[in-house]
Amino acid sequence: MKPFGYIRAGSAEEAADAYASHPGARYLGGGTNLVDLMKLGVEEPTTLVDVSRLPLDSVEALPDGGLRIGATVRNSDLAAHPLVRDRYPVLSQALLAGASGQLRNIATTGGNLLQRTRCPYFQDTGKPCNKREPGSGCGARDGVHRDHAVLGHSPQCVATHPSDMAVALSALDARVELYGTDGERSVPAAEFHRLPGDHPERDTEIRPGELITAVVLPAAAAGLPSLYRKARDRASYAFALASVAVVLHTGDGVVQHAGIAFGALAHRPWRARRAEEALLGAAPTMAAFERAVDLELAAAQPLRDNAYKVRLARNLALDVLTRLAPPTDT
Repeated sequence: MKPFGYIRAGSAEEAADAYASHPGARYLGGGTNLVDLMKLGVEEPTTLVDVSRLPLDSVEALPDGGLRIGATVRNSDLAAHPLVRDRYPVLSQALLAGASGQLRNIATTGGNLLQRTRCPYFQDTGKPCNKREPGSGCGARDGVHRDHAVLGHSPQCVATHPSDMAVALSALDARVELYGTDGERSVPAAEFHRLPGDHPERDTEIRPGELITAVVLPAAAAGLPSLYRKARDRASYAFALASVAVVLHTGDGVVQHAGIAFGALAHRPWRARRAEEALLGAAPTMAAFERAVDLELAAAQPLRDNAYKVRLARNLALDVLTRLAPPTDT
């Protein structure tokens, strides 16, 4: 047993100050990922700053038609919220695909965004992992990597990000609100998580000590047709082999809005910008959908044992696109 301190914060300001004054501290929300990593010896915080009781547990309708989701809103409550189910169904679907009911009852919005990879090399302190121990090597690259990245990976890391919720937030053009000792700022959800590059130990663009306070869903995406699909090894409560979130609006015979993000293909939710650009202004035909998806996935660099992910992601994306906008050429 490794000893650690515990502080229950009463406000975001208290939490940020406590974190700054205790080197090696970690924020504790639901703890569904952090506590597991502590048991494995991957995380060894000196102090846990408990933010689970901060007044950040509400879903607020904004004057412009968007939504602000507090960082401590539980995943179950968010998935079931009437405004989320009505205006942003892709988010509700992604949350319900993400974990068991027991975990959703505990896991928080902020914690979901900050969960770390489930790569077995990361979770086993006896194996090399540049994410856990920079400079030790990436055991997965030449080892077991069936579930690993095909897009955006580097020689340093081929891990994937595990969140389903984050994929939907990326497709929705959500923003992540942060608070730290330097004040408040917000980051687009699509840019919040990082590609590994030479620093795979850095999962996100969050600065040391910053706390997620909320996620804001834009009014522009409210009410647009959207859908989330996920492929996994078993029917329930497994991490994705590939997934896709799509927000798609057609009018006057053409695609007027497209937000597409893939999950389980990269170190972060992969926003499909090339596919979106190819679809905007195009007629919703099968040929247009295929061209857009193939254009995006052309950048894939599969490893020895995970090339199947490219075809799987393609099939998922085409299925979702054709469900949201039945092609005009079939």
